Amino acid sequence: MTETLLNAAGHGLVLVGLLFFLAGSLGLLRFPDIYARLHALTKAHNLGLGLLCSGLALQASALSEAAKMMLVWLLVLIASGIGATLVASTANTCGIVPRQVSRRIRHKRPREPKE
Repeated sequence: MTETLLNAAGHGLVLVGLLFFLAGSLGLLRFPDIYARLHALTKAHNLGLGLLCSGLALQASALSEAAKMMLVWLLVLIASGIGATLVASTANTCGIVPRQVSRRIRHKRPREPKE
C-alpha cells in the first residue's frame, strides 16, 4: 500500500516536472529578448528538475540513489544560477538592451536644456 502511494506520488511529481520543462521551453521560443528567455529557462527548468528528481527519489530503491538525485539537483541549481548570470552579464556588456526598455528609450523625447 505504501509503495503504491509512493509510486503514484513519484509519477505525479515527474509529470508536473516535465510540464515545467515544457513551459520553460515554450518561454524560450515565445519571449522577445535574451533576458526574458533566460528568466523563463532558469526558473522553469530548475523547478522542473527539482520536481523530476524528487519524483525519481520517491521511486528509488535505496536511500543513496535518492541522495544522489538530490545532489544532482543542488549542483544544477548552483550551476544554472552562475551560468545565467554570466550570459546576462555578457549580453549587457555587448550592449544588448532589453526589448521593453529599448521601446521606451526610442519614444522618449530628449529634454530641452534649461537656460
